Amino acid sequence: MIFTLMIIIFIVGYTAIALEHSLKVDKAATALITGMLMWTVYVFGGVDILSSGTSTAWNSFVATNPAENTQTGILHFITNHEIFHHLSDIASILFFLIGAMTIVEIIDRHQGFKILTDRVQTRNKAKLLWILCFLTFFLSALLDNLTTTIVMIALIRKLIFDKTNRWVFASMIIIAANSGGAWSPIGDVTTIMLWIEGHVTTSHLVTKLMIPSIFALIIPLLIITPKMRKASIHRPISTDMEKIEFSNKERLVILISGVCCLLFVPLFKTITHLPPFVGMLLSLGVLWVITDIVHKIRKDQKIMNQYAVSKIIRRVDTSTILFFFGILAAVAALQSAGHLAISSKWLDDTLGNVYLINITIGVLSSIVDNVPLVAGAIGMYNMEPATAVGYAHNFIQDGIFWEFLAYCAGTGGSILIIGSASGVAAMGLEKIDFVWYLRRISWIAFVGYLAGAITYYLQVTLF
Repeated sequence: MIFTLMIIIFIVGYTAIALEHSLKVDKAATALITGMLMWTVYVFGGVDILSSGTSTAWNSFVATNPAENTQTGILHFITNHEIFHHLSDIASILFFLIGAMTIVEIIDRHQGFKILTDRVQTRNKAKLLWILCFLTFFLSALLDNLTTTIVMIALIRKLIFDKTNRWVFASMIIIAANSGGAWSPIGDVTTIMLWIEGHVTTSHLVTKLMIPSIFALIIPLLIITPKMRKASIHRPISTDMEKIEFSNKERLVILISGVCCLLFVPLFKTITHLPPFVGMLLSLGVLWVITDIVHKIRKDQKIMNQYAVSKIIRRVDTSTILFFFGILAAVAALQSAGHLAISSKWLDDTLGNVYLINITIGVLSSIVDNVPLVAGAIGMYNMEPATAVGYAHNFIQDGIFWEFLAYCAGTGGSILIIGSASGVAAMGLEKIDFVWYLRRISWIAFVGYLAGAITYYLQVTLF
């Protein structure tokens, strides 16, 4: 009963988030209630849920701690082990997000993006969309889809005044960021997981997934472009705050420093194997020092007071952070209780085909976070030796299952705006309506997702 109740709470919470504008209730509040309520219900029904054997986490815990297989042990497992285990994962994402959002805000407040926007002369909406989407596509492979989305949202705010147009651009940026992140070992959390675990290698990931990922972007662009061909964009009028001029040299220093700090994060991750948030916060600290030095050299007290990083941090959208926390906490509860493991096993037993399983996982990742889905798949399937034959050959290093999983889990999240970290970030930053995205963008993203999947299948079978 409690096991089912957790699913009901998640569905009701998810629906309330989708209907945010109709209900007039902020999605951050709904997400927090959903996440915390699910853990509360989990605690009260923990004995029944974990005794049923559905939780792989509990089964692993008992295997190494058999003395804990009691009611007290179950309570201890949920309240002292699982919630803090998942909190560490959630916190690493939130700290990463805070660091990235602050760096982007620093660049923006110091008019660093003005250097880029001044060079974008076209007012043709379709042309601008293609430029920004392909910039996002390749940038997300170098950084990651979340950081890239935050940067690009800040950029389109400087280029596009109309809210509806910004929503369209932001939505296509989500598709571009997720597509770009899928073919790079550092472009998405799921590809990082598969790469670090040794299931895929960089060379195979790039060569096998780059073309399908391009199709996942180009097809949506081709669908939406005819609607924009005769339209032009209107840029926002500069506010008094934006008219406070920084010199081109100061803007360039902050822009280059900020971009280098962001590019440093995946490099730092590769060298140290520390979580990405460590590199992001280190980069934030370095940019903070550089900013203080620029202010000191300028010797302008008004600039020093108004543009100090300590002031800029206050502008970071806290509600977006809390929304992230609530959603990730809710998904973590489902993972801990065993809902996701049951779903993964059902897929394997029902479909039994690596292509269908991964396509379904990709669709599911638009509803449930792709990280636990990929983690569940890694836990379900063992990596087979290179000598494996038959169906097992799909699970060797750089096997079809792992490569296609990287594509599907990375790009499938674009189908719903809440299905990926980049989508959630864009939704929070631009206040995009869930239903608006569902009606206007979801089907386009789904067609692109299938186009990329078909491209991968043809690529594997014909070549």
